[in-house]
Amino acid sequence: MQDSGKAHPSRRGLLRISGAAALLTFALATAAAPATARSPAPQKYTVVMANMSFGKLPGGVKVGDTIVWVNRDSVPHTATARDKSFDVRVQQGQSVSMVVKKAGSIAFYCIYHPAMRGTLTVAAQ
Repeated sequence: MQDSGKAHPSRRGLLRISGAAALLTFALATAAAPATARSPAPQKYTVVMANMSFGKLPGGVKVGDTIVWVNRDSVPHTATARDKSFDVRVQQGQSVSMVVKKAGSIAFYCIYHPAMRGTLTVAAQ
């Protein structure tokens, strides 16, 4: 028997079915695959410095989020990380924004008023 390069009539149907089955399998697998997880947009949080203390610290902070430090006292303050990962200086009546760059439990204090302290908990993105 010579091979003419054409599929035998009984095989043509099988090839069509195999191709359709492969296409259907691909379509089902694609539809069932979860969507690519995207990082949520960075969030913005505010920490108020008033009455010589840091106000309520935000929960759920992630690397890439922004913290706005607001000083409502009549003296300057800082938010200075003990591990030196940030050092924000805020004059009285002013605010300063800071993008969080490091994950972990970060202890911080005011260099002018060491009794002012807190711990910021930051999750990796």
